[in-house]
Amino acid sequence: MKVLLAASPDRPATASILGEVRRIVAKHAEIVAEIQADSAALSANLLFDRMVAVGGDGTLIAQLRRILDRGMPLVGVNSGRLGFLAEFDPISLEEQADSIFGPNPLVRQRMVMDVIVKRKDGTVVYHGVAVNDVVVSAGFPFRMIELRLEFSGNVGPDVSGDGIIIASPVGSTAYTVSAGGPIVHPDIEALIVTPICPHSLGFRPIVVPSHLDISVRVERANDGTTLMLDGQTNIRLAVGDMIQVGRHQSMARLIGNPEVTYWQQLLSKMRWAAPPTYRDRGA
Repeated sequence: MKVLLAASPDRPATASILGEVRRIVAKHAEIVAEIQADSAALSANLLFDRMVAVGGDGTLIAQLRRILDRGMPLVGVNSGRLGFLAEFDPISLEEQADSIFGPNPLVRQRMVMDVIVKRKDGTVVYHGVAVNDVVVSAGFPFRMIELRLEFSGNVGPDVSGDGIIIASPVGSTAYTVSAGGPIVHPDIEALIVTPICPHSLGFRPIVVPSHLDISVRVERANDGTTLMLDGQTNIRLAVGDMIQVGRHQSMARLIGNPEVTYWQQLLSKMRWAAPPTYRDRGA
């Protein structure tokens, strides 16, 4: 079993557990290399069976994009603030190591998005992958922008507001939930479309099937209007630009902790459906 270890040791929270993670992995597999947890392309000569990524959700998302075309599963060890996607810490990593580095780990298949950006003249300026979300943000000087939506060639609504979020089910607990979008179980293959502060009383978020291709045309923009992919890749937009979003042909593969359920993650980390704090009736 060959393991590629990805981490950012300059971050104190990561550095504090990296040695322990190294020790645990080395007991069960060969660490072929240790790399920075950035988005640089991997050498084709770098061969491995698993990637272990140490960091927060942003680190995991970047590494999922990085190894998507390899089809290799990723093990997330949380050292971030939330760690919703990472199902392991050093303790659970050691407890589940035989399964993680064995022949039949629990692998969670997750839909990701294919993203194409075209200029007004049709020139493709970007083609890549988003795991969580694709966001068109109004940007400076923060005037209302206008976007036109199409769903597989069928005319959809116009959006007048601060922008729009197109999220995967994995990303449904990220930016879009803060903008009023629904939580969608990650086993479902769908796209969530959520307007950002629309100038409309009736524009509600919508969930559409993943076989639809969503096109967003920029009809009115600001100097700072920007497309953001997973909060990590930024592309400046102008009037006439087109963003096309659809289901990617490959699935991201995350090794899961059999002791952790999605519902536990929602309850413990997102505080889903948490009741108000009531006073003791006897007080």
